[in-house]
Amino acid sequence: MSRITNIAFIRAKSGLSEELGRHLLDLVAPSRREPGCINYDVHRSDSDIDLWFVYENWRSGEDLANHFTQPHMQAFVAHLPRLVEGDLDLRQFAMASEPAPWRL
Repeated sequence: MSRITNIAFIRAKSGLSEELGRHLLDLVAPSRREPGCINYDVHRSDSDIDLWFVYENWRSGEDLANHFTQPHMQAFVAHLPRLVEGDLDLRQFAMASEPAPWRL
């Protein structure tokens, strides 16, 4: 089983960045509770307030595929046409290295 990293760049339509951000942040808690979720983090660009970035790691491709079928994800997807400029830029990577132990 190989770990999967999913990266999403999402551009809000002008004037809708705050609303998009609220919807993205609403995904964090339920996504982190899903089986196979290693981490799920939302970021906002420091230089472009309309650009958001989701960084997530999953135990397997199957876990990631299941993530997209969850009710919270389906509800989010329903909002995309109104909130998002252009297409989502989704990229998946297979983790090549062993994850580093977390240090705080």
